Amino acid sequence: MQVSVDTQKCIGSGMCVLHMPEVFDQRDDDGVVVLRTESPGPELHDAVRESAIACPASAIHLVES
Repeated sequence: MQVSVDTQKCIGSGMCVLHMPEVFDQRDDDGVVVLRTESPGPELHDAVRESAIACPASAIHLVES
């Protein structure tokens, strides 16, 4: 799985960080998403998918391998 984020679409809700702090973080100044890893391990895939679904701005994009 490859993860990417669209920082221009991100509204800083933090839902991704709540679901997967191992993969997502937020900038301190404006709350915009920061991607901690583009290739999370297989054990994290289900939770990363949930994060993408929970994102109210649809700013998380996944490419399944």
